Amino acid sequence: MKRVLLILAVVVMATYVAVAQSQVKKSTIEGITNFAQVETTVACAGAVTPSAVAGIKKMGFASIINLRLDTEKGADIDAEAAAAKAAGINFVHLPLNGSAPDPAVADRFLKVITEAGNQPAFIHCASGNRAAAMWLIKRVLIDKWDNDRALEEATQLGSMSPVMKTFALDYIQSHKK
Repeated sequence: MKRVLLILAVVVMATYVAVAQSQVKKSTIEGITNFAQVETTVACAGAVTPSAVAGIKKMGFASIINLRLDTEKGADIDAEAAAAKAAGINFVHLPLNGSAPDPAVADRFLKVITEAGNQPAFIHCASGNRAAAMWLIKRVLIDKWDNDRALEEATQLGSMSPVMKTFALDYIQSHKK
């Protein structure tokens, strides 16, 4: 009986530590919509102004992964890329259509997010919806989290639309090994 209680205590503590290590911190930062950060690993956000890019570098991020389409209202991909270059931060543009997501973009995202020199990563779209979905995919397929745990964290990072949630879960299911 003592052994069972000891094992149960270890499992409970391990679960607590794992949950505690993935706490999402939300902040208000000028020029950034819906900023949410998981420790120093990643931040997901909505729209970013080019003037906010230097601040992202100062926060310690190694890369910016922009999921916005060139055609989105307020998206200025070229100006953001120029600001990233000036600030000395990696900039990757992976346009992802939130109403018709392309699995090829998720494939490229997983490649970029795991490349040396791109973490910690600042991932953003217009609202945080697509950024949270991509992080969900990364957590399950790369970090080997279970779907429920990853979905809980992703939901804290950004409000996922039904389309993006379904896309992410379907992508995960079709790519699990």
